[in-house]
Amino acid sequence: MSRRLFTAPGMISDGETGSPRREPAGRVSAPSTGEGFHLCFEADPCTVRRVLGQAVAELARGLSRDDAGTLELALAEVLNNIVEHAYDGRTSGQVEVCLHREAGWICCRIVDSGHAMPALTLPEGRMRPLPPRLDDLPEGGWGWSLIRTLATDLAYRREDGSNYLTFRLPLSR
Repeated sequence: MSRRLFTAPGMISDGETGSPRREPAGRVSAPSTGEGFHLCFEADPCTVRRVLGQAVAELARGLSRDDAGTLELALAEVLNNIVEHAYDGRTSGQVEVCLHREAGWICCRIVDSGHAMPALTLPEGRMRPLPPRLDDLPEGGWGWSLIRTLATDLAYRREDGSNYLTFRLPLSR
């Protein structure tokens, strides 16, 4: 089993189980086998951008540009929703991202301990009608529609104070 070291504020794997623990040095150690990515990090916008770049760079090797773009777009929507909504009103929180390739798919699991989804279900993500003028386009509400369009086998559960989101992204080749 190989190990890769990623930087992110405040977390490091315990090295045995892969469970995160605090470390003042601001590093994350994540076990990785084969074509996968595993990282725990602080839920803040700057860290999300760095983690997103790391995840896409790690898994994009051998992907088409379209598949790499789909991965980046879906992850960006999910992770930004966690920062903006799951941890809304909280000073900080952790996010765990686990990604791996599997027979024509990228399988994704995202875990956070923020607020639960309303009614413990995923938003429907219906596309709203476009207003006559693009200047009147409302902010927000498009993310879940986009996620549902890009992903398959989308599932959510709340367990022991944590949110678990799993989904798969199809690969074109």
